[in-house]
Amino acid sequence: LLLTMSTPDEAELCYPHLGNSSCRRIMRSHSVSVLISIILSSISVLTVTLNLLVIISISHFKKLHTPTNFLLLSLALSDFSVGFVWIFQILLLDGCWYFSDGWCVFNAFLTSISTAASVGTVVLISVDRYVAVCDPMHYSTKVTPNTAKMSVVLCWFCSVVCYTTMLKDNIEHPGGFNTCVGECVVYLPPVAGIVSLLLKFLIPVSIIVVLYVRVFAVAVSQARAMRSHVTVVTLHGSLKVNRSELKAARALGVVVVVSIMCLSPLYIATLSAGFAGLKASSYVVFSCVFFINSLLNPVIYAFLYPWFRKCVKCIFSLQILKSGSSEANILSCSHAKFVLMIFGSCP
Repeated sequence: LLLTMSTPDEAELCYPHLGNSSCRRIMRSHSVSVLISIILSSISVLTVTLNLLVIISISHFKKLHTPTNFLLLSLALSDFSVGFVWIFQILLLDGCWYFSDGWCVFNAFLTSISTAASVGTVVLISVDRYVAVCDPMHYSTKVTPNTAKMSVVLCWFCSVVCYTTMLKDNIEHPGGFNTCVGECVVYLPPVAGIVSLLLKFLIPVSIIVVLYVRVFAVAVSQARAMRSHVTVVTLHGSLKVNRSELKAARALGVVVVVSIMCLSPLYIATLSAGFAGLKASSYVVFSCVFFINSLLNPVIYAFLYPWFRKCVKCIFSLQILKSGSSEANILSCSHAKFVLMIFGSCP
């Protein structure tokens, strides 16, 4: 039996049999590699699972088919996709790409579309809360389920078109920008990088901040009015904002703030270092912070939305498989009454 041992140089190559044409792998201790793999795998599984629960909940229960929840469904879909691409980040731990060049481009394409759709959806959520709080008298006519659906479709469509254009060279020539075998390089022209920065950070964050400052001002005025029993006066006349709308604005405000906190480090670092000056190690760290937002969103729902906790119980107890469960009034009924609820309205 002849045993062959790899030399140190060969062990550092992604494809030892290709010699110098192969990329070099990132060498780490076995314990560190295992620890990183476990952490990233856990994040990926949790992100996919929790967002899948949100998708099933909103899709199944008809009482949850509201404009705001359709926006949350879009956010969950984008976060689910981000959780899926985490798998590729795990495979790239050692700096080697073992799949085809086409899969490399697909990874970049899906990541770009998902993150862009996520940011766009957060902007739509801010607009939704702005109209609900600042113009409640016309909210039901301005923001309808169909309007929300069309806005979501348009958001995803624009994301697809935008990044299909930006990644056009990579799509047409997969692997054309690789310098060695085992590399996954996606080229983004400088102009496209600036456009991406504007569309995924500067413009969205500016819109979100302006809208939520206005929402916060109205919420403060409403709180004072409630204490003094005085009707709030706005530019649209005398009106009183529904408490549930204010509560929803606060809950979704947490989602918005967390999104901005996770989004900002990557783009601030990119602006500080210049588009070509950010180190690969720093980029990976900031990207992880960016992606972790997809895990935090459903966790926020679990803490702030009672209906989500009820839905999760119903899903795991398989109550949703019963006939008529989609008609259940999950917003007002307790889980104990769910079995009665599927055969009629909650008492």
